[in-house]
Amino acid sequence: MPDLWISGARVIDPASKRDAVGDVFIRDGKFVASLSAADKKKARKVDGRGLVACPGLVDIHVHFREPGQTHKETIATGSRAAAAGGFTTVVCMPNTSPPADNAGTIQFIQDAVERDAVVKVLPTGCITVGMKGQALAPIGSLKRAGVVAITDDGDCVQSNELMRRAIEYAKMFDLPVMDHCQDASMTQGAVMNEGVMSTRLGLRGWPNAAEDLIVARNVVLSEYTGAHIHCQHISSKFSCDVIRRAKARGARVTAEATPHHLALTDECLATYDTNFKMNPPLRTEEDRQALIEALRDGTLDCIGTDHAPHTDYEKDKEFDFAPNGILGLETALPVCLEVLVKQNKFKLAHVIDLMTRRAADILKLPAGTLAPGAAADLCLFDPAEKWTYDAKDGFSKSSNSPWTGQTLTGRVRLTAVDGRVVFEDGKILR
Repeated sequence: MPDLWISGARVIDPASKRDAVGDVFIRDGKFVASLSAADKKKARKVDGRGLVACPGLVDIHVHFREPGQTHKETIATGSRAAAAGGFTTVVCMPNTSPPADNAGTIQFIQDAVERDAVVKVLPTGCITVGMKGQALAPIGSLKRAGVVAITDDGDCVQSNELMRRAIEYAKMFDLPVMDHCQDASMTQGAVMNEGVMSTRLGLRGWPNAAEDLIVARNVVLSEYTGAHIHCQHISSKFSCDVIRRAKARGARVTAEATPHHLALTDECLATYDTNFKMNPPLRTEEDRQALIEALRDGTLDCIGTDHAPHTDYEKDKEFDFAPNGILGLETALPVCLEVLVKQNKFKLAHVIDLMTRRAADILKLPAGTLAPGAAADLCLFDPAEKWTYDAKDGFSKSSNSPWTGQTLTGRVRLTAVDGRVVFEDGKILR
């Protein structure tokens, strides 16, 4: 593997507070401060003028569907979509078939990662056996098997007592608990946000309160036990307020927002397009603006895509019966550049921070920095390039994206993992 020299790029590394035009050097899979004159002559030099070099993006919320749902996605295809989007580390959810609630299934996933993945794919384990919310999964065994967190994402543990015990055990093993915040008793048959649009469309509404109640529950349990709980894909203005006040008290609560909840609202469902159907549902403009402000002030800690592939024939159904979820990995960066940097005047370094260092810090992952000695995970992108996204031509096995056919601004040119270029100019290189 030759040394790599990115020259003349705008280098953004929030972990070291670096934001200046300069060079990035990689040797033996690690970032280094410089290369000797002799080594520079032998290195592969990439012209970075007009481009941004940053740490490889980190996504702590993806669904790669393997084992058991490989008609939607596999670790191979999902990791390629990640590389195309500039992501070098992703954390996959355990709602597979069977669910990842035991060491054997975790080992199966890790074997597939070793064999097929082009980026770093880290597993999570279930909170409860079979994700049924009735009995705790073997948390200690899952930790020893290599999970980086536990979650029943896709479902939410409804029993407050069971959740309390789960986070107490997780704290013993220094494992974060990631929670999909949804009171199931309030969302039976619900398919979109409860409000004017759901009434107009004649669809069963999903109230903000279904999320807000569980977020509040998690804050109470975190403060009661001292355990770390991470609230996934926050969508509600009131939830942001609950988290903001909890953090002011010192609660060990973190939370994420998705690009689609930052960019879209329930108005997008006017044509019953199931590519806009997701869990939690798209909310109102007021909620969307609240999420943006919560990212701005640190209430929400990072951006996670909730990449959730489904086949065309699954999504091509009546709205009530289509599954929730959309693709996110290949469009996350340009969507966040548009919504946060262009429309809401975030500094580019702040957005990169939300998608690298701060995401990694939540799960204590060794990622999200260009510091010398760190693993050479790199994203090189053109922030100004306009391109038309076609989900069917993407690297995911599925194509359920609300952005297909749209012109996006900002495109990944090169992705390197441990110093090895795995994606460049639209092609996977492994």
